[in-house]
Amino acid sequence: MLELYWPWLLLLLPLPFASYFLLPKVERKQGALKLPTFHLLADGTAEKQEAHPMARRWLAIVAWSLLVLAAARPQWLGEPVAVPAKGRDLMLAVDLSGSMEIKDMRVGGRTVDRLTLVKHVVGEFIGRRQGDRVGLILFADNAYQQAPLTFDTATVQTLLEETVIGLVGQATAIGEAIGLATKRLLADQQEQKVLVLLTDGENTAGEVAPLDAARVAAEQGVKIYTVGVGADVMVKRTFMGQRKVNPSRDLDEVTLTKIAALTGGTYFRARDAADLEQIYTEIESLEPVDQSRPMMRPRTEIYVWPLALAFVLSFIGLAWNQFAKALFDKKGRQA
Repeated sequence: MLELYWPWLLLLLPLPFASYFLLPKVERKQGALKLPTFHLLADGTAEKQEAHPMARRWLAIVAWSLLVLAAARPQWLGEPVAVPAKGRDLMLAVDLSGSMEIKDMRVGGRTVDRLTLVKHVVGEFIGRRQGDRVGLILFADNAYQQAPLTFDTATVQTLLEETVIGLVGQATAIGEAIGLATKRLLADQQEQKVLVLLTDGENTAGEVAPLDAARVAAEQGVKIYTVGVGADVMVKRTFMGQRKVNPSRDLDEVTLTKIAALTGGTYFRARDAADLEQIYTEIESLEPVDQSRPMMRPRTEIYVWPLALAFVLSFIGLAWNQFAKALFDKKGRQA
């Protein structure tokens, strides 16, 4: 629909008429010059100079009306759209250490490595966080911010999908991941700050101890949910035949549980795809997305169109005057 931002400016439309009828008339004084060719005026030359006076007058009226309309700032209002609600800041920290390539998970009837499962489940979780700002941190030897906190969850999904093992090293720097996530979450004065940290091992790198980093996070109001991923049993083929091994023997569940407890979060254990999907469903119930999303109607300024048309009409009127004057001068010289 069309809307005027300053509709009261339309009161200026009758201003030229008011000035014409209300202001006193200017008396024309007798000129000192006399035209020897005054008789030509009787032949219609003057009428040619003032050709179509009503058309020129209406041209000026339309141009003035368009200028007033442009000053009133006409805007086109589009269909209502939802505005991202001011929900929580949610940072995801994903382990990219070498052990994440262990193939002890199954997705869709096929055996996959842990990182592939994480991309599948966590990617869907990110896509459902409409209304929250989501960020992504990758950690191994060190922690790196792959995506800042943003409402653009599609981009965060893409960046997660593009991650590969070895991108940031082979070790596991859990403490640095918590420290970096806390720093990024504190950059904005959002009340609800949540970190979901997923790992399959123990802290083996970095200069920051995980529990020390968790204490700082707790002091700053950051809640941490920790997720330990990895199967309990895996069949491995050797020269002596098949034997069962525990691929998650390096998982430090004690430390992960303490990290979550210090910050008011929860520790979850994911032994297969179903567990991991259930964990992120539970996290969604604990940290629901704000559904009260305000609506807005996009505005498009269209004042430039009547303004441009007014200038075009003004140019036509000016050209009209110059043409009539030139024609009058030419007739006068011929006479």
